[in-house]
Amino acid sequence: MSDWKARYIPIWIGQQFSLFGSALAQFALVWWLTQETGSATVLATASLVALLPSVLLGPFAGTFVDRWRRKRVMIVADGIIALVSLLLALLFWSGRIQVWHIFLVKVIRAFGSAFHWPAFTASTSLMVPKEHLSRVAGLNQALFGVMNIVTPPAAAFLLSLLPIYGILGIDVATALLAILPLLLLPIPQPQDHHPQKEPYFAQLRAGFAYVWRWRGALYLLLGAAALNAVLSPASSLLPLLVAKHFGKGALELGLLESAFGVGMITGGILLSAWGGFKRKIHTTLTGMIGMGMGVIALGMLPPGWFYGAVLAMGFIGVANPVTNGPLMAILQSTVTPEMQGRVFSLMGSIATGASPLGLALAGPLSDLLGIQFWFFLGGLGLLLMGFSGFFIPALLRIEEGPKTRVPGHPE
Repeated sequence: MSDWKARYIPIWIGQQFSLFGSALAQFALVWWLTQETGSATVLATASLVALLPSVLLGPFAGTFVDRWRRKRVMIVADGIIALVSLLLALLFWSGRIQVWHIFLVKVIRAFGSAFHWPAFTASTSLMVPKEHLSRVAGLNQALFGVMNIVTPPAAAFLLSLLPIYGILGIDVATALLAILPLLLLPIPQPQDHHPQKEPYFAQLRAGFAYVWRWRGALYLLLGAAALNAVLSPASSLLPLLVAKHFGKGALELGLLESAFGVGMITGGILLSAWGGFKRKIHTTLTGMIGMGMGVIALGMLPPGWFYGAVLAMGFIGVANPVTNGPLMAILQSTVTPEMQGRVFSLMGSIATGASPLGLALAGPLSDLLGIQFWFFLGGLGLLLMGFSGFFIPALLRIEEGPKTRVPGHPE
């Protein structure tokens, strides 16, 4: 694999361009919905329709990813996402845009992402040598932080210069940039693996069995599902927190998200220099406690303390890579390659499975209890899970992988 950089880096760069374009479009659409409706229910519904396809289709999509050529899956998924963004841009250009059009496009994009994310994640572990996986994960965390810094002010600036269909056009162009290297470069499949010889539902059951036998991961995912039920609404309501609670505008929303990005870069550097605890799960639980403290602070600040919210978002950003970085290293180094499409998709579905319930309740309860209620509740959940995790033996042994071998799939 001496030439892995020449094959992987162009694909990786193309994906980063696509993520940047999507982030610009996402910011613009959320702010348009905030300005046009001012409704917590609309924002929560927008997040809900973007989440449901991944939750419902995840296990089934992951099985197809393990059966199909992963390269083709990514090309088709990126192509679909580009096409619907183009159609949405035309609706804005023609002046015929409706809120439900945005909801529908979010559903279709989420459908494409349900196939794209596990295909790219599973391909990474085959294209990148095992000893470099942590470095690539760290690079992804750092670049995600950079995007959180650059994207919000860039999107806010572009909104002052371009109509929203112009920003959607940028999203289409960056998606095409992601497709180009996929067309030119090879992406390996698992060795000695012939998925078409196995029945589809047998493979699907094997994915469920793999996760079920890995009790530490299962407990972590169930806890994550409960947390996402309260954290997803908090995230979707951030524009309203800025607009209604702090009385600020798009630039201040961009400042908050940029503070999160600065924090992520700082946390990534801290994790790289420190290396974390001997057990990666201890590092994750500690980061979770830190995130909980930051989210609670965000939910308790009075209206005049906007810059306190900036500091809180920065602290949450620092804790984020400390929480998530070790987890990705555990999963990519432990899950066998031919199972990764199924396992990653299934884990994503479980972890986000309760989020639709929280998003469905977010609008009415925010109108009744206030926007900050969700931030306080989410922070409290993070603290409880972080502290309790140190007393759950199966969770502390997550790095050992599943205890029982799944027939036909070596651990």
